[in-house]
Amino acid sequence: MKLVIVDDDIALLNALSRRFSQRGFNVIAISEPATTKQLISENADTYLLDLRFASQSGLDFVAPLRQALPACRIVLLTGYASIANAVQAVKLGADDYLTKPVDLLQLEQALRADIIAATAKDNNSQPILSPDQLEWEHIHRVLSEQDGNISRTAELLSMHRRTLQRKLAKHRP
Repeated sequence: MKLVIVDDDIALLNALSRRFSQRGFNVIAISEPATTKQLISENADTYLLDLRFASQSGLDFVAPLRQALPACRIVLLTGYASIANAVQAVKLGADDYLTKPVDLLQLEQALRADIIAATAKDNNSQPILSPDQLEWEHIHRVLSEQDGNISRTAELLSMHRRTLQRKLAKHRP
């Protein structure tokens, strides 16, 4: 996954670059405010932008990036958080807005949110069943295999016949 980090704080930029390179990202670190054209030409999957530079705002990059690369993920990172800036960032097309100091796990989750969501969607194509639901389905499967014979089903499930009848009387969990 290609990640472009734009931040004028060199120490933070280097730390984030190292961290995410070790975590499998192909990192491009930019310390000076770049032109929008330069950022778009990187064609990255994810952009991590500082909100404030000496001469411009990270918000200036959000709308052009979103327009040119609609599938990219845009995360803003700021030491100067405000509700107004957060709302404006989201309206312009940012996917996330985090404040410094940032928890690195939270930042990584924000950067990988699309991948996490896609993986969860793939893994959850079948709903996760509770233990009660699994038990109910298993009982009914065995009962069906025994052609409705409750005594034989209870014996196969190693439970008392009355316990099985109580479980069958309950509605599906």
